[in-house]
Amino acid sequence: MKSLKGLYMAFGMFCAIPLPKLWDESCADRMMPCMPIVGVLIGLLWWGAAELMLYIGVHAVLAAAIIMVLPFLIAGFIHLDGYMDTSDAILSRRTYDERVRILKDPHTGAFAVIMIGVLLILQFSASFAVIDNGRNLTLLIVIPVISRCCSAVSVLCLKTAPHSAYAAMTVRNTGAVHKVVAVLFTACAFVLAWFCAGVTGLIVTAVAAAAYTVAMVCAYRSFKGVSGDLAGFSLVICELCALLALGVV
Repeated sequence: MKSLKGLYMAFGMFCAIPLPKLWDESCADRMMPCMPIVGVLIGLLWWGAAELMLYIGVHAVLAAAIIMVLPFLIAGFIHLDGYMDTSDAILSRRTYDERVRILKDPHTGAFAVIMIGVLLILQFSASFAVIDNGRNLTLLIVIPVISRCCSAVSVLCLKTAPHSAYAAMTVRNTGAVHKVVAVLFTACAFVLAWFCAGVTGLIVTAVAAAAYTVAMVCAYRSFKGVSGDLAGFSLVICELCALLALGVV
């Protein structure tokens, strides 16, 4: 029952699809292992929308714009918020205390605006390449899954940042089984990638995992631990790099 509640809470927090409110803090530790399942839903909707647009003949430019924004929209822009806040803090090149203050500041800084512009340009370009070149769209199912697998593993296995109440809440009472489940989901994501697109799927998934790792290492060093914002920052970069890889290979 706790695992089902944790799954329901994960959908409620990490997905914008309306659900009746249900919150039980004693089940919060089950949310992170369930994140890849949320990724499956987002991926299926992403892939389904892309296939539908191709089927009805939507212009490639418009289709690329919709593909670019759809995963952010389905997730309620929660990870994009973490991307902007973390970018603003890291690029400020201030002291640790100042970086934490900037990370928690509700106002939007200049670096956040710059980095969201860079992200959207690259995301649109990659989406257009995927559509225009007729790439294997089934990998759109895999990309949100591997990004959330990486998020689950990092939050569950790395040290929680001193300033992060969110990460502390989601890992409270977690044990080895939570970490094992997250790792098993990650292995399943690679199998799913192989099933969807063979070697190309493995390349895209490997690029995604590598991009998440690099982004998380940089953020982790800056904030002496992992937090929800840092996980969102790394997830967005992970999905961007996966989409870029899909547009190239």
